Amino acid sequence: MDSSSESETEKTIADDLVVTKYKMAGKMSNTVMKALIKKCVEGESTLNLCKFGDEMIVKETATVFKKDKELQKGVGFPTSISVNNCVCHYTPLESESKVVILKNGDVVKIDLAVHIGGFIASAAHTLIVGCSKDNPVSGKQADVLHAAHMCAEAAMRLVKAGNKTSQVTEALQKVAESYGCKPVQGMLSHQLQKNRIDGEKTIILNPSDKQKQEHEESEFDVHEVYAIDCLVSSGEGHPRELDQRTTIYKRNPDVLYQLKMKASRVTFSEIEKKFNAMCFTLRACEDEKKARMGIVELVKHELCTPYPVLYEKDGDFVAQFKFTVLLMPNNCLRITDSFFDKDCYQTEHSVTDPELKTLLNSSTSKRAAKKKKKKAASKAVSEVAAAQEVEAAA
Repeated sequence: MDSSSESETEKTIADDLVVTKYKMAGKMSNTVMKALIKKCVEGESTLNLCKFGDEMIVKETATVFKKDKELQKGVGFPTSISVNNCVCHYTPLESESKVVILKNGDVVKIDLAVHIGGFIASAAHTLIVGCSKDNPVSGKQADVLHAAHMCAEAAMRLVKAGNKTSQVTEALQKVAESYGCKPVQGMLSHQLQKNRIDGEKTIILNPSDKQKQEHEESEFDVHEVYAIDCLVSSGEGHPRELDQRTTIYKRNPDVLYQLKMKASRVTFSEIEKKFNAMCFTLRACEDEKKARMGIVELVKHELCTPYPVLYEKDGDFVAQFKFTVLLMPNNCLRITDSFFDKDCYQTEHSVTDPELKTLLNSSTSKRAAKKKKKKAASKAVSEVAAAQEVEAAA
């Protein structure tokens, strides 16, 4: 497949080619996610998993738009493997002496994104190592997975043109609490735009009073794209930084500054050429040691934005499900799949709120909804005909 040189800075999914790129990125994201899920077994290193995910993304994206040498593609967000009470953004460096090794019973969150020409498909999935239909898990680990999954299902039905971001915030709070859990406070789902993983409109989870005042409510509109990120904790949902090194960053194209250190200038030059405006890990830089030195000045002067590793309290668990959705004129198109298998996780909780139950029982597909209505109408006609036959016979 090829593409002509194009200026897509302002292009949206109103353009068929943009939709095609999103779909391609989504399909690749699903392929990488499935491969990573299979590799999450006892004894596997989180470093190896993160490297495998990023390498596979690069390999997958290299197969498309081969003739367009100007088109950038690859990692939209580095593969992160955050375990148990680690909330997000854990992707260790080669130079770290100690990395997390998976063991049976660990709650593992896989987070990644693929981009084609700056159009990003984000996804996240949570699993429990060693868990299967024949060996299901129960208790608060299962509860938090069900809670996060049902939050994603509710969000999928609420993120549509005309609805408000606050509706999603309120619904996800209620869904999570139905399972004795809490959404992770202050975490944001972002609108996606070309070369922007953190677009203007956002959905906030479990906001504090201050965050409620500061967060701007928005209305969803046709031809917008969102990465819906549902992070739920079995505890209070208050994320914090500990002593884990930050390894994920993003260049801030709006800031200019004359760097003083040579290591900083070299690192910044590499970031501009290799990653553009996409999120990256220092592990992907040519010289990891120099990049660790150079990034300090870049962050200090806000040329790069850090994505710190966050944690919930010890003993609690965090689950995450993220998907990317395109708000098309006729329907909402989900391009990154769900791999959640409810039969692996047994919970005694469920959503009991009548409005939420109705929402969750509704179809996300207009075609399926029409088919359901048609089936119901056909059934009603059959029942009337049967009644008339009985009446005639009598």
